[in-house]
Amino acid sequence: MAFRLIPREEKFYGDFQALADELQRGAVLLEEMLAGDEPVWDKAEEIQEVEHKCDFLTHDIISRLNRTFVTPIDREDIHELAKSLDDVMDAIDAAATLVKLYKLKHIRFGARELAVTITTSTKQIRLALDALERRKGVTTHAVEINRLENEADRIHQEAVRQLFEDEKDPIVVMKWKETLDFLEHATDRCEDVANVLEGVVVKHG
Repeated sequence: MAFRLIPREEKFYGDFQALADELQRGAVLLEEMLAGDEPVWDKAEEIQEVEHKCDFLTHDIISRLNRTFVTPIDREDIHELAKSLDDVMDAIDAAATLVKLYKLKHIRFGARELAVTITTSTKQIRLALDALERRKGVTTHAVEINRLENEADRIHQEAVRQLFEDEKDPIVVMKWKETLDFLEHATDRCEDVANVLEGVVVKHG
């Protein structure tokens, strides 16, 4: 019977899944913030709490990595995956913070649509991490995350076009352009997670 002389630390999978659950929670809060005709500014504080939780979980993963001798995947991949997951939440938090900071009063085209895309992407991340633990099916979810990022690019470009075409106040243009950029950046960060996961699959496939 085969056995490992030194046990392999498998808890990292659960840590990543817990972090992905928080990403989904933050994304849903952002979607709720931007769902109506007027944003719910108070959601920014709830999102910030989730961001702090993600920082804590990320720190815990890195600390465990530094104490663990044998890991289920390469150490650099664990570090990069934790960082890329945390970056998604940072982008979500940044977008929500701007909506409240700039006191944006009416939701423009693109904001709601990008928030929905972010939520869908975080769901795919969670499924991809489940697949990583099973060592099967990661690529399917990574491809879908890439597709969603391409869709977000299209929405962002159209939203910016409409913003410059319709809005006459240059200050409002500046505020919304930056907010839309951060929303789109969140989908870029989701794609970064997918790229890390695909890299892991290539190494261990």
